[in-house]
Amino acid sequence: MSTAAYPESWQRLLDQAGPPPAPSLHLASAAPGGGDLHHTPKPWNDAAGAAHSLRTDTDTARSGLITAHAGLDTSGAGLLSVTALKTVLTSWEQRLGAVRDECADLEPKLREVARTMGGTDHAVRSSIAGYADPVPADEKGR
Repeated sequence: MSTAAYPESWQRLLDQAGPPPAPSLHLASAAPGGGDLHHTPKPWNDAAGAAHSLRTDTDTARSGLITAHAGLDTSGAGLLSVTALKTVLTSWEQRLGAVRDECADLEPKLREVARTMGGTDHAVRSSIAGYADPVPADEKGR
């Protein structure tokens, strides 16, 4: 326990809460004390769908930003703020482009995880199926 000094009001609350629980590690998807661990592709496919939507929305926003600033050079000629605005525009174009590209790269990888884990689950299930209902041994134990 640390030796940090807390104000009295905080110390009372900490004392009421008691000591922190001992650290432990559990699989979120496994029942405490055992149980079956099941894989589902839904979270991975949902994440891939979110990446796809974010890529699409980011690209739309980037295109809208570019369109909104079209003709800035001619309509704002002579204004000092045009240079600063173009610098900000370029920065946002790059940022939004990077997000779009990252999402485009991430989406198929997330979908592949869902497929791979599903295949792994099937392979493991098949490989242990013989142990669940083994062939009875003959009288010599074979």
